Amino acid sequence: MTEPRSRRPPRHRRRGHLIGGYGLPALAVLLFLIFSVARPDTFPTLDNVSSILSNQSIPAILALGATIPIASGNFDLSIGYALGLAHIAVLRLVVDGDWPWPLACLAVILGGAAFGALNGVIVEFGRIDSFIATLGTGSILYAFTGWITGGARVLPGPGGLPAAFTDLYDSTFLGLPVSASYVLALAAVLWLLQERLPLGRYLYVIGSNPRAAELVGIPTRRYSVYAFAGSGLVVGFAGVLLAAQQQIGNPSVGLEYLLPAFVGALLGSTAIRPGRANALGTVVAVAVLAIGLAGIGQLGADFWAVPLFNGATLLLAVGLAGYSARRRLRAAGAETRGPVTPPSTDVTASRDTP
Repeated sequence: MTEPRSRRPPRHRRRGHLIGGYGLPALAVLLFLIFSVARPDTFPTLDNVSSILSNQSIPAILALGATIPIASGNFDLSIGYALGLAHIAVLRLVVDGDWPWPLACLAVILGGAAFGALNGVIVEFGRIDSFIATLGTGSILYAFTGWITGGARVLPGPGGLPAAFTDLYDSTFLGLPVSASYVLALAAVLWLLQERLPLGRYLYVIGSNPRAAELVGIPTRRYSVYAFAGSGLVVGFAGVLLAAQQQIGNPSVGLEYLLPAFVGALLGSTAIRPGRANALGTVVAVAVLAIGLAGIGQLGADFWAVPLFNGATLLLAVGLAGYSARRRLRAAGAETRGPVTPPSTDVTASRDTP
């Protein structure tokens, strides 16, 4: 049955929705074509695609982890520090503690989840803003990392690391780096969680309007702690992969992943489901960043081009996220033709503290 013309959204609104939702994937394709034309011998090759997928898999996983607390209206700034400690802990357990590598990986992943839950408890029950709380806990983690390593790198023994452990990152799957399959699998799990299960929907409601969530009976504090625990779990897994990739422990390596992770998460909230932190949008955003960085690298850009690109993209991502949220609010108000207060999805806005 055809929808009555009067109930259809205006054509310009439908067109704006398509541009807002799928403009970022189109940009990824456009950038790939541009750099392929500029560097036809090196950019559109399987080796280059494999290199991009391999190099950007850990930032992509971190960005996906960051989307979980963002959906609940919080930010976890400790993920970079936690990544550094996680990869150090895996190597220390395997090299110095003689732990079997599967047990060491499991302990670090579960430890990441426990630390994430602690972040959630501090934020929700300590009534501390998530920016400040996670920046403080992250600094403590960084200090702890320096203490257990003495500021020195963790090196493997004479026999090296177990081959099965390094294969977690170095092997291939269907001709592509296996780390790319981890990104896709994690994105699928988060998409299912956010779009099809009550837990994800509760997090969106809490992030939009925590007071309204409490009024309808959602235990906001508990689910916010769950969000931080999920983020910590993902960061622990990323730390395992980083250890398998680097094969040495660098106490300060995690900090360089913090900005790209948040750029991907925030920019991803402007795609697929504009105004919401979503897994598919984050994957697309990381793809845009990966293609852009690889392209400017092959064009011979100077070393400062990478932080410039990341910083400018972060500002653009925050601006677009706020614009998408405001546009969605206006559209909801126009459809109801009355005074409404739909949930705010502006990821740049802080949650109200009772």
